[in-house]
Amino acid sequence: MTAKKSKDADSQEVVPPNLEKSLAELEKIVARMEGGELSLDESLKQFERGVELTRQCQSALRSAEQKVEILLRKTGASDFEAAPFDSEPDSDQSDSELDGDTSP
Repeated sequence: MTAKKSKDADSQEVVPPNLEKSLAELEKIVARMEGGELSLDESLKQFERGVELTRQCQSALRSAEQKVEILLRKTGASDFEAAPFDSEPDSDQSDSELDGDTSP
């Protein structure tokens, strides 16, 4: 059974069932808003939808993280540690440090 929200008169889409679809819709919303062709009213509606999609994505990512942690515990992989993701590695770190190799 997939979770769907009921459509209201202004909404064209139901809630996407997965992270990839939510991200794709969010990217389309961002592109439309950056285009500058939307009315204020439509911009607000798109912004609201974007916030909703962002929350769905965050929830999906939290759920995936919990599943990974559970799987790691079940397999006895206790040497793994959750760390925040940094999409921009520090420029003072070498490639070997980024790969976990701290030997000189």
